[in-house]
Amino acid sequence: MNKIILLITCLAFTIALKAQEDTSAKHYWLAKTKGKLPSLAYGLGDDRLGGAKLGYIDTNVILKVIDSTGHLYHVQLSKNHTAFIDKSYIHKDSTIKEKPFYLTNSWKVNGTDSCYDILAISVDERLPYKSWMEINPSKIMLQIYGVQSNTNWITQLQSLKEIKNVYYKQVEDDVVEVTIDLKHQQHWGYSIEYKGKHLIIKVKHQPEVLNLKKLVVAIDAGHGGNNLGTDGINTKASEKILTLAFAKALEKILKANGVKTIMTRTTDTSFDIKDRVLFLQEKNPDMLISLHLNSSSNTTINGSSTYYKHIGFRTLSQSILKRMLEIKMNDFGNVGSFNFTLNTPTDFVNALLEIGFLSNAEDEKKIITTKFQNKVALQVYKALKDWVLQVKTQKLN
Repeated sequence: MNKIILLITCLAFTIALKAQEDTSAKHYWLAKTKGKLPSLAYGLGDDRLGGAKLGYIDTNVILKVIDSTGHLYHVQLSKNHTAFIDKSYIHKDSTIKEKPFYLTNSWKVNGTDSCYDILAISVDERLPYKSWMEINPSKIMLQIYGVQSNTNWITQLQSLKEIKNVYYKQVEDDVVEVTIDLKHQQHWGYSIEYKGKHLIIKVKHQPEVLNLKKLVVAIDAGHGGNNLGTDGINTKASEKILTLAFAKALEKILKANGVKTIMTRTTDTSFDIKDRVLFLQEKNPDMLISLHLNSSSNTTINGSSTYYKHIGFRTLSQSILKRMLEIKMNDFGNVGSFNFTLNTPTDFVNALLEIGFLSNAEDEKKIITTKFQNKVALQVYKALKDWVLQVKTQKLN
């Protein structure tokens, strides 16, 4: 009798376990990323700039979709990590053959004749990842999700100019954390993409000659075309027109001082903000300055502010704000982790300048004048020179 009871108990347990496995197997479906600059978000929080983002990821990255809410899919990155992604960036792919596990294999790190050092990580499949910058000392950090390490050698060549060391930890059962130590204190940018089943991290060299005349500065006039921006409180002057005036004033003074420039727009035209990012990634400037005008329902608020997302780019935004305060603009702050699209790329040093408040009569009175536009351009030019000199005097890590 006891044997029969034991047999029945074992059979019931096996059936229950099998049912649990079947339920688990149906708990998600596999998809791949698509579209313009797909990005992962930490959660369901939202504001006028969208939810807080882990960062951009490449296309054709495999994701496990576990739930759906509104315009977002909830995706499983690894056993202990999830994220959210806009449904427009996802397409279901029934041809994906899921493996029981994925591995990282051999790595290679080498310098190039262009402006990059390159780390190539061999991975069994295009898996999701997250990256961030660290400072003091300067590092690029990368987490690859849903993967186990089978990396038993990392080849580093003598041609490297910016990468000092590369190493990894298996920080969780299915998360590999990569550390890229940099030689210089200042981050100059990096990009991440898949080529086949190699995850490629391209790390920008610090320019050999640290002179503003040897660098390329991109200037973004905020808004434009059907993207109006805000209006002046008294004059109803349009932000999209004024930012272009400030951008042209900055372009003029930079060119007069021998600095190469790139403009995202030179007329009152519509230019999708993600297309601006793609355009700038292709042009590969050394730095980007995005110009905007602020607004508040509280008309007494005024002043200048600067913004950055990545800690490695903060120093540029600080230099610009310092120079703006010299022309008697109130300090509205230096803002980090800012979720603005043009602050999000890691490819080049970038900063956003909110010149003043069109919703404040005192600021508006200044902003609409050519004299003030030229004054701001001069201050930004001085700030760029300050920043380059600051970088020049930094020691190696």
